[in-house]
Amino acid sequence: MDYKQVLEQARENIGPFCKACPVCNGIRCRNTIPGPGAKGVGDVAIRNYNKWQEIRINMDTISENIIPNTSVTLFGKEMVIPVFAGPVGAVKLHYGEKYTDEEYNDIIINGANQAGIVAFTGDGTNSQVMESAAKAIKKYGGCGIPTIKPWNINTIKEKFALIRDSGCFAVAMDIDAAGLPFLKNMTPPAGSKTVEQLKQIVSLSPAPFIVKGVMTASGAIKAKESGAKAIVVSNHGGRVLDGCPSTAEVLPGIVKAVGDDMTIIVDGGIRTGLDVFRAIALGADAVIIARPYVTSVYGAAEEGVKLYTEKLKSELSDVMSMCGAKTIKDINSSMLFI
Repeated sequence: MDYKQVLEQARENIGPFCKACPVCNGIRCRNTIPGPGAKGVGDVAIRNYNKWQEIRINMDTISENIIPNTSVTLFGKEMVIPVFAGPVGAVKLHYGEKYTDEEYNDIIINGANQAGIVAFTGDGTNSQVMESAAKAIKKYGGCGIPTIKPWNINTIKEKFALIRDSGCFAVAMDIDAAGLPFLKNMTPPAGSKTVEQLKQIVSLSPAPFIVKGVMTASGAIKAKESGAKAIVVSNHGGRVLDGCPSTAEVLPGIVKAVGDDMTIIVDGGIRTGLDVFRAIALGADAVIIARPYVTSVYGAAEEGVKLYTEKLKSELSDVMSMCGAKTIKDINSSMLFI
């Protein structure tokens, strides 16, 4: 089986909203919630994808002819490429009836583990979403990062209690989920957090804390002040606010603000090993890819996750070799044509 066949099989399984497009660029699913799209006109997901494509690469093959080392170590975990599978929750709502959250989490965490990377897991209004995530993470030796919505503090404490025994090596909060329409006016409530509120959350976290959903240098500085160990530069895949810039556009300024002090991860429209290279060259330590891993799961379960990861690794290795980068640490902004 190859990745094209994975996509073909995904279209038969993934429900009515996602089309498992050959190029996952946000066009066909714009303005589709539930589903993989966005509220409003849905142009931010499209912009995320397009802005990575505008960044060109400086080729330099007057260098040593070796096979590049694409591996990294993040949060104490060695990974074959600097890529995390992204958090997805409430899969029946967004992607059809094939999998429950428990089944999806088991596949994505196990598949990522077998492929040599790590998966974030999602959260939802139903407590069983986090329960299933914690169960799967524990089953596979703590090799996963649970992602909590920005609930009120009592609910966050309950979520921490669920994941404390999972052995997870990091915990994330997608704070930008405050803009998701289906979290508005919910019980329990969810919403934005002050620095002081984040400090309390970080102090209670059972593992190093990651703030996901940072889109400005000032936001990155506030996340640093809260005690977070890492941030994810993210606009929630373009799902929460029309008119945002892309993550590629804001990444350099955020790296300049906190890049020496925090681990910086970026997501949004990253689809290929070439895109991973672009993100690392702009200063990110790693990337998150969500939607293509969803289609990989629906197309071929753990094998789909493995095939897509191998595709990314092959593409990344090829770009590195064509630019003279022996390791991930060798990738830098001089390799980009801006």
